[in-house]
Formats: sequence, C-alpha cells, structure tokens
Amino acid sequence: MTQVTGNLPDGTPNWLDIGVPDLERAKTFYGTLLGWQFEDAGPEAGHYNQCTLRGAPVAGMMRNPDDAPDEYWWTVYFAADDCDGLAKRAADAGGEVVMPPMDVMSIGRMAIVRDPQGGQFGLWQGREHHGSAIVNEPGSFVWNELVTPDSNAAGDFYQAVFGYELEPMPGDMDYTVLRRASDGRYVGGILGGADMVLGNGRTAVPTWMTYFAVADADEAVRKVTAGGGTVDSGPADSPYGRSAAVRDPFGVPFHVMKPAPEQG
Repeated sequence: MTQVTGNLPDGTPNWLDIGVPDLERAKTFYGTLLGWQFEDAGPEAGHYNQCTLRGAPVAGMMRNPDDAPDEYWWTVYFAADDCDGLAKRAADAGGEVVMPPMDVMSIGRMAIVRDPQGGQFGLWQGREHHGSAIVNEPGSFVWNELVTPDSNAAGDFYQAVFGYELEPMPGDMDYTVLRRASDGRYVGGILGGADMVLGNGRTAVPTWMTYFAVADADEAVRKVTAGGGTVDSGPADSPYGRSAAVRDPFGVPFHVMKPAPEQG
C-alpha cells in the first residue's frame, strides 16, 4: 500500500477521473468492483463525485454534459508543480492544450492536454487536494500506460514535457518504461504498435490506459460481467501479476490486476 499525503514530483500520475452518461450506473458498477464509496461535491461543482476508499479519495467521476461527444475514458492526470509552465512545454513540444490551465476552486489548478498523436491526459497542480490518497492497493490505480501506434514519437514528447528517462523493455514487445529522472522511479509505460478501440466500435485512438489493483483478478472479471461490463482478454499471468483487459458498461477500457508480490 502507498498512502500519498502531499504533492508528488512532476510527471507522476496523481489522479484519475471519468465522465459518463449515467452516473448512478457507473457508481454501482465501480463501487461493486473496486469497493468505492462516493462523495458528491454538490451542484456548484457539477455534482462531481470523489470516489473514496476507506474515506480517502482515489478518483473522480461526473456525468458528461448532454452535448458532450459520446466517447468516454478514464483520464490520467500527472503532477505539475507549475501547471501553466508544463502546459506551455507540452504545446511547444507539439501537443494541443485542450483545456487551458484553470483554478478548480481552492483545491488545485488543472489543464487537459493532447499529445501529438492524440493521447489525452491531464495536469494537476495540487493545493488543498493532492490527488489520489491511496495507490498500489486493491481499489486504487497501480499502473498507467499509453497505448499508441508510435512509441518513439510518444517517448520524445513525454520526455520533452516531463523529463522522463526512457527504458525500452527487452524482447519482442514494443514497450518503453517511463522513469522519473530525479530518482529513477517507474511511473508508467508506453505500449507501441498497438490498436485499441473505444466503446461502441469507434475508431482506435491513442489512449492512456489505467490498471486498477484488485485482490483477485478472476473474481474481478466475474464482477465486471455481472455488472454489465465486458472482457476483452484474460485473466492471464505475467511476471508483473495476473490481469485482464475489460470494459465498463459504457465501453470504457481499463485493466484489473492482482500485482505480483513487490510489484507496482
């Protein structure tokens, strides 16, 4: 288990949220699967819900506006000591600032960015709210990876923005691990040459994929299907744990994973 009590170094995943067409159905699905409870921030915050684990925030959830595109995914946010500076660095590196830096009441400052290939992510500069307070244990995220057709171009972009060290994995898989330059800690990965389809059979686009830790991957898959979700593959074992690629009832892809001992 990892408990987070302050702001993390630049480029470290520190929050997740999702917009869905049916908030109550999403709460039932993810609450049953991951053991979450929910705290509604009220109408002044658009009924944004914090997903909590033992009372601590681990993710966010909201209802998509009626005029929003009918596409849904988990958005991963990266820690930013200077949200405005990192958003500018992303734009200078060829990315698109989809939502310019803005204050979220008094709790922090955020921006939404798209990399040159279309992979979307957020920046979060914590103030009162530092992000996910629990990670790497059942019910919280344990890993995030970018699924994209060109890992080299993606690696160049994220290195330019966050200063990552890039570590290609040996073997046939086109996979690059991202490390913080300050301490060498692994913070994510890039899976290249891979396709992924959004819900309802839409065109494949580069996407940041989240792995949620679970106590039992096989039981998690059963809960996914019982809750109206689907299974793309697995569960299957790897040196890093037992995992499955699944989708929620709205077609949003993610992974459930029981990490191998001392992994994550």
